[in-house]
Amino acid sequence: MIGFTLGRYFFLRYVTITAWFFLGVFALVFIVDFTEFQNVVAGLSTYSFTGALTVSALRVPMVMQQTVPFIGLFSAMATLVSLNRKYELVIARSAGISAWQFLTPIALGAFVFGLFTIVVLNPIAAAGFERSQGLETNLRAGEPNRNTAFETPWLRQSFDGVDTIISAQAVLNNGLELREATFFRFDSDGDFSDRLDVQQAFLRDGYWELQGIESFANGARIINEETVHIPTGLTPDLVQERVTLPETIPFFELPGRINTARAFGLSANAFAMQFQSLLALPILLVAMTLIAATVSMRFTRMGQNEVMILGGILAGFLLYVVSVLVRAFGSAGIVPPVIAAWVPVVVAMFFGVTFLLHREDG
Repeated sequence: MIGFTLGRYFFLRYVTITAWFFLGVFALVFIVDFTEFQNVVAGLSTYSFTGALTVSALRVPMVMQQTVPFIGLFSAMATLVSLNRKYELVIARSAGISAWQFLTPIALGAFVFGLFTIVVLNPIAAAGFERSQGLETNLRAGEPNRNTAFETPWLRQSFDGVDTIISAQAVLNNGLELREATFFRFDSDGDFSDRLDVQQAFLRDGYWELQGIESFANGARIINEETVHIPTGLTPDLVQERVTLPETIPFFELPGRINTARAFGLSANAFAMQFQSLLALPILLVAMTLIAATVSMRFTRMGQNEVMILGGILAGFLLYVVSVLVRAFGSAGIVPPVIAAWVPVVVAMFFGVTFLLHREDG
């Protein structure tokens, strides 16, 4: 049985290497995102260096969530390779410690890294992304045609015989605030009535509050700076479920959103898929660790076999691609979200365990 001191040493080695990988990827993502974003908004009259820097910094945690599986894979491989090159695994084996014993603290570190992502990184990413959308909208104020029709969220409401179709360039505050929104109104006969272009629209209890209005009706253009109220039967909860992206909701709020969506008769597959994917993340990182172990623990006098390491990277990448594809099926309702989230992880675990059993125990 591996001792506490040696187990703690392996665990801390993995944590240290993972932290360095995380910081390195964070810095790289931040530099790339800031450079790209600055090139887009540098020519705007509202541009400020501090504002662009803040937007990029707030968006990075959301991107980092997508890189966590790869960070887990590379960290495990780097940890095992470094232990091998310093003969520490050789000494551990000669002392009667099996591969399963010294892999346990590393797998535990991967599991803790997954918990850290769920409990700490995910809420920070959700809050940061929400805040970055508001700041980006302020920086891009007045810039036309930012989004295509496919990227723009659309809502439809019917109230007192008037049908209204609503679109917005930016959705803030979980759907309760729209920026640069357009309201197309139709009368009871289905004929086009007028169009309202508004700078801001706030969903209140029973009505939309419109600010900064430019209306078009019968070929005339009217600018109205006053606040206008449009009655609506939409509720804040319903709007939030229709326009909010699952990735922008913190992990601990997802169960409530799933129940709310189902209460309104809406599909909750996307929210359920996000919840199950985050729930399976710690086990996914353990599976990544086992995949890394299959190619990183073999001792060679001149170092690790580059072909085997490349194979491990490809196996991890394949697992990630399959997880993303199955996740799309789960979000669309083709596959139950629980199955879509957990089957690739379980298969990867079985693959890693089987390969190690064959190599270590015959």
